[in-house]
Amino acid sequence: MPSDSHTRTPNVIRRLVEKAIHLKTLTPDIEQGINSELTRLGYVSDAEYEALELLMAEMDEGRIKLVPSL
Repeated sequence: MPSDSHTRTPNVIRRLVEKAIHLKTLTPDIEQGINSELTRLGYVSDAEYEALELLMAEMDEGRIKLVPSL
């Protein structure tokens, strides 16, 4: 089976979103991790897209706070 960048680190974005939901906070480190992974991959899987939608919905509802960078 060929190994490419998409199979080596599956669901990194989803794991970062889960961390933000668990902490009830989107920290600059989590946000940077998500942005870096999006840039590295150049696309979003269906599972990761759904996770990002959930994160945005949770933030819109005020259940997850954004911590600004200093």
